[in-house]
Amino acid sequence: MKKFLLVCVCTFFCITTFAQTKTTATAEDLQKFDLSSAANVQLAMSNADYRVTAGDIYALAYAAGSTAVRYTILVDSTYKIRVSNLGIVDASGKTFLELKKQVEDIVSKNYPMSGVQFSLTTPSSFSVTIKGEVLETVEKKAWALTRLSEVLKDCYTKYSSDRNIIITSSNGKIKSYDLFKATRDGNLKEDPYLRPGDVISVKRADRIITLRGEVMRPGTYIPVEGENIKELLEYYGDGLPVYADQTRIQITRFDSQSDKEGMKFYLDYTKDKDFELCNFDEINVPSYKSLKPVMFMEGAIGSEEGTNLDASTKKTIQFETGTKYDDIIRRYGAFFTAVSDISNAYIIRDSQIIPVDISKILYDSSYDSNLLVEPYDTLRIPFKQYFVSVAGSVVAPGRYPYIPDRTWEYYIGLAGGFIKTQNNHDAIKIVDINGKELSKTDIITPETTITAETNSGLYYFNLYAPVVTTVLTLISTTLSILAVTGVFK
Repeated sequence: MKKFLLVCVCTFFCITTFAQTKTTATAEDLQKFDLSSAANVQLAMSNADYRVTAGDIYALAYAAGSTAVRYTILVDSTYKIRVSNLGIVDASGKTFLELKKQVEDIVSKNYPMSGVQFSLTTPSSFSVTIKGEVLETVEKKAWALTRLSEVLKDCYTKYSSDRNIIITSSNGKIKSYDLFKATRDGNLKEDPYLRPGDVISVKRADRIITLRGEVMRPGTYIPVEGENIKELLEYYGDGLPVYADQTRIQITRFDSQSDKEGMKFYLDYTKDKDFELCNFDEINVPSYKSLKPVMFMEGAIGSEEGTNLDASTKKTIQFETGTKYDDIIRRYGAFFTAVSDISNAYIIRDSQIIPVDISKILYDSSYDSNLLVEPYDTLRIPFKQYFVSVAGSVVAPGRYPYIPDRTWEYYIGLAGGFIKTQNNHDAIKIVDINGKELSKTDIITPETTITAETNSGLYYFNLYAPVVTTVLTLISTTLSILAVTGVFK
């Protein structure tokens, strides 16, 4: 019993000493590497796929009786690992977890209750070669958890294919991978982890097809041999929405490098699902929506944000057959501005004029006009007939259409400007519809009267000078006649 207790105490002491030594050693090891290396260690030890790689550094620690044993093990290109003096393990092709179990089993078999621990301290890094249809042949750094797609992402040319990438391993084994299947289908077997000495060959694409329009996944694709229009639309494009027009799919085909515009023709996919695609074909799937009938809205309308306009605007609106004017007007209610005369709007349909009260449609929820929209109708919105009167010393006095946010200078300009010989210093009098006199900085409102004052002294002098001259001439003539006739004798 005493011997058993002594063994337990010694074992506990050894394990405790080992744990302290391991903790200290780990802290010292981490100081030698940056944070990314520490992160790689954690990632590698937590990933069941991490494969033992030449250049890895492992730590083996256990208690041999009362002696704490610690080994640093470096994996070389032979992948033969010596476990103390207990045996040699072949680590080639093994994952870290498989190697860990084998090593710890060997130690435990020779030293029961030894508290054996086997851990990865530094994952290996290595180089792989990338060549073929790439920007340039390069060597890139990798480690055992680097996938093929990671090293290729900045290497492709616009003609590179990701459908048949060849990896030649250091032992001469050749295998092909399809990265499109990895990204589209999530098949990670097609995006393998890289190994030391791998040579990656990227091929040029046989066919590069551009898919646009009404498909679920438009884009540029590289179909493999035997895949044509059906696979392009249903697999690569992920299918067509219900409003895709399958009867008039546009295909643009380029015959040569000098062919800038390409030859355009149309395909009825409902009748030909085996149409063969050529390199650089561009496929555009139109929408039935583009075939919808249209009507026009014009006049005093703005944008959807309600911007006021100074001039008449015309907009083209698509609609579904059977749509009522109530729906159109409420949908585009933001088009109507402060100058839109919505009570006097009307529809032009061929030679007919159909009045429509937009104000009732907009503001009376119970109102139903029962008026259907027909193709090529024009809904015309007149401008409200507001005016501003300009009088006095201007070139063309009169009444001018009111435009919101315009100053007195705008309306004086419409009237031809001041008559400079009659008006000094732009003197004006502004009176609103209620008879209130406004200043030049006040907002001009509808039915305001702007009077350009006649305040030039020279104007009045020129106005009355002929009369005074005439009167004086008459007086002078009269006196001369009287003097001749002797009246003053």
